[in-house]
Amino acid sequence: MDLIILNEGSYHLVEVTKQMMATIKLYSTDSLNCFDLCEILRLKLTTYHEPWNSYSMNDGSGQFFGCIC
Repeated sequence: MDLIILNEGSYHLVEVTKQMMATIKLYSTDSLNCFDLCEILRLKLTTYHEPWNSYSMNDGSGQFFGCIC
């Protein structure tokens, strides 16, 4: 799974690593699919900015655009 990050007009694919998932505790993974995991990562790694209607990465690497599963 890769995250799609928009940074300075270019889209970049960032592979999801174990470090990104380190603090996430999943209790029931039976019905969890890739898009659910993408939503969980979006909530953990981004901050929503209402005036711009966008999600910015907390580490400053750009804007979160989505996931490729």
